[in-house]
Amino acid sequence: MEPWLSESLQIEFSAEIWYWRGPSPYFFVTVPAQECKELKIIASRVSYGWGMIPALVRIGGVEWKTSLFPKDGSYIVPLKDSVRKAEQLEAGDTVTVRLAVN
Repeated sequence: MEPWLSESLQIEFSAEIWYWRGPSPYFFVTVPAQECKELKIIASRVSYGWGMIPALVRIGGVEWKTSLFPKDGSYIVPLKDSVRKAEQLEAGDTVTVRLAVN
C-alpha cells in the first residue's frame, strides 16, 4: 500500500454508486460539489489530458490508483470490479470514499 502523503490534497466523502451502461459499462461515484471546488483549484497543476486527475483512492479496506474523470462540471471516481467485489458493493450503495491527489 502507498502512504497517504501529508502534502497531498486529501478528500473524504460519502456518495452513491451508479452504473453507466455506455459502450464500456462501468460503475462510478460522483464527487460532491464542495469537494469538486477543492479539486478544481489544483486541477491545472495535476491534470493530464482531458482534465483527468490522478488519485489514490480508498474504499473500505481497498486502495488503488485511478484517475478522476471530469463530467458535467464535477468529477467522477471509477470503481474497478475488483474493488466492488472485495467490498461487496453494488449500484445504489452509499460508500465512503477517501482520495489523495498530489
